[in-house]
Amino acid sequence: MKKKIAQAVANNARRDSYRLAWLASVLSLPLTSVAVAQEQESSKLLDLEEVVVLGTPGGAGIRKLDASFAITSVDNEGINKFAPKSTADLFKSVPGVWSESSGGVSGANVQVRGLPSPGDATFVTVSINGSPVYGAPSLSFFENSTLFRVDETIERMEALRGGPNPVFATGQPGLTTNFVLKEGGEETEGLIKYTTSDYDLNRVDAVVSGKLTSDLYYMVGGYVRRSPGIRDAQFTSERGEQFTINLTKELENGKINLYTRSTDDTGGFYAAIPLGNNLDGISGFDAGTGTYIGNDMRFADIAVNSNGETKSYDLADGRGADIVITGLNVELELANGWTVRDNMNYMSGNANTIALFNGDTNTAADWAGGVASFGSAQEVTSGRALTASTLVSQVGFWAVEKELESFTNDLSFSKSFFNETHAISVGMYTASYSARDFWSLGNNHYVTATTNSRRVDIRDAGDNSLTFNGRLLGASGGAFYSMLQKGDADTRAFYIADSWSVNEAVTVDLGVRHESVDIEFAIDGDGGSSATLPNGITSSAPDGVIDTVKSVSESDVSMTFGVNWALNDVSGVFFRANQGHLFPTFETTRGAGETEPQVQDINQYEVGYKLGTDNLGLFATLFFNEYQASQQRIVDSTVLIDYTESEATGLELEAEWNTEFGFALNVNATLLDAEYTKSTTEGQKGKKPQRVPDWQVRISPSYELDLGDAQSIVFYGALTAVDDRFSDPENKQAIDGYEKIDLGAVWYLGESLSAQLSIDNVTDEVGLTEGDARVIGEQQGVLKGRPIMGRSTRFSVSYNF
Repeated sequence: MKKKIAQAVANNARRDSYRLAWLASVLSLPLTSVAVAQEQESSKLLDLEEVVVLGTPGGAGIRKLDASFAITSVDNEGINKFAPKSTADLFKSVPGVWSESSGGVSGANVQVRGLPSPGDATFVTVSINGSPVYGAPSLSFFENSTLFRVDETIERMEALRGGPNPVFATGQPGLTTNFVLKEGGEETEGLIKYTTSDYDLNRVDAVVSGKLTSDLYYMVGGYVRRSPGIRDAQFTSERGEQFTINLTKELENGKINLYTRSTDDTGGFYAAIPLGNNLDGISGFDAGTGTYIGNDMRFADIAVNSNGETKSYDLADGRGADIVITGLNVELELANGWTVRDNMNYMSGNANTIALFNGDTNTAADWAGGVASFGSAQEVTSGRALTASTLVSQVGFWAVEKELESFTNDLSFSKSFFNETHAISVGMYTASYSARDFWSLGNNHYVTATTNSRRVDIRDAGDNSLTFNGRLLGASGGAFYSMLQKGDADTRAFYIADSWSVNEAVTVDLGVRHESVDIEFAIDGDGGSSATLPNGITSSAPDGVIDTVKSVSESDVSMTFGVNWALNDVSGVFFRANQGHLFPTFETTRGAGETEPQVQDINQYEVGYKLGTDNLGLFATLFFNEYQASQQRIVDSTVLIDYTESEATGLELEAEWNTEFGFALNVNATLLDAEYTKSTTEGQKGKKPQRVPDWQVRISPSYELDLGDAQSIVFYGALTAVDDRFSDPENKQAIDGYEKIDLGAVWYLGESLSAQLSIDNVTDEVGLTEGDARVIGEQQGVLKGRPIMGRSTRFSVSYNF
């Protein structure tokens, strides 16, 4: 095993005394990971000696100094200081990424480098120990971060934008994040942590690791949490538990790692809410804490098909995941210098969405006149008559049941040739994944325009009922879209890569990938055939026949080319060019109708500089990308071509300055200029991709105060500022930028005990991440938007042993 690591490092290292000293230090440490050659004692974000696994074939590992791509890594200590409220919230630590975590623990919108995406996280893949949690990055009502929860079992997060992404693993051309699990060592150690908050959070985290037998190590851990949410739902809307086991077997010629993680975690999903023109909330809606969710709207019997059948749902089930992920990582050194790596992962479970969504946008007259615009109204539960000026709003009770299954495997073989100047890798990536969906969207109700809304029954001027138990009568009160769908997909990809050490300073790498995707898709838009699709919903189709059955096969070639030039032992420059693709999914197959779904093509170019001294770290990456998507459609026997093209130029900056007197400063910034250059959609050319700001910056200072007797306090904070954006693709819903301040402190009371205080959004800043998602173009009447969370405080106590 030590021989394997020595070879891996030597292949990438310059042959001078500095690197030989570093190699000797690696070999003197306990071997804890195939991918990680040494445990990082420092929490520095920009340690160029750190070994990362993303962007390498099979997760072989490479030092940041030797990497010809931009990669961010955040260790466990950094994650705790960031205090993310969700996995997507942590993505804000990655430059080039715009992450909207304002919707809760699941269902985030995440944009990458200005690549056009209407929502969810089309260009984001989440991996655990090098394997994706699901075979596709995004489906309707689902994105990868929904399936992953951050806890104390995580050693670090790695995040790679562009770079070699299109060739390795899933072939994601945008952002790939990899969460590396902690592993056991020779000594038994662990942590118990309790967290509470000013919004009644109760959470317990625990992790323990150590040695079972000779060369066999373990790590077990997880959490339990309960809370009504920062946006108080009047009931326990945030609840979850997670348990992880990670076993590691060291061999003479390698290592085997087996893990399993059970996650059952859900939270309230927060839709846009009515806001005043100054964003201060209206009629009881506070921008930072307001939500439609409440006891009065908690339960509903909603339509499941056109036969009038209904099913009961509970908003406490919210949006989240109830899944099990099991993975296997193997790395073995074979005869004649070959190394084989295999990363395998299987996931199954549910990722349901039971939530309130914005209904039809109220007209200006309705809002201005309140109940008087309709006639009269009273609350359903209390029977209290509402005054004529009371404002009401329309919301839909949506239910999406999503049953998921995924199996992925990345097998690669590597060997050095020509006096170890060329490291050749060949690999095969396969994925088989499926989704079984039941949707009932719509089910519109009228409610009071207040936090924890209450159902309202409305009568028109002629005393005719417009609602019953708050639900609109007639077709508009039922499901506007109810269906069952079944999708199965298989992906096969073959790749070959070469890393060529031209000399002691220059390394050139290139890779080619051929990928094929086959999709079988079936849909019953009338409610479904229970004989073919699950969920126990009977068919409303007279003959029980599925409406649409479709097969799709697509293939394409991706490429990457990079050059890394080590200027000296602490700095370097790199260049990268790649061509990647985003293949069809079940949703794009459904939306394509009678035509083939589109393959989206992305070309990216990067130039970067990196520096890592004892007290200064810097990553600066200038990037340019080209996006192109086209699709055929048939209208009255005429073949039409729809196409979209966009370009984006940007600068990603990570910088960290550490001083000898305890002060440190971290800067994370993105500058972006993105627009549509061509489009068959009228008026889209020249517009900016929706939601994405032209610039964003996060400045994070910290100061460590030594109190003596093994005690110290670390004070830290962050100023986040973002530019104006547009909520809609027509660029008519302008969203103002905002600034947010976070503060925190960690008090280390000796070697075992610590306490942490985190205050998020100290000034209770109001900032929107999106407007009214139901509207394309200008909003009418009172503004609707989804604000960031208001001020909240968390306090935790940890005991390490």
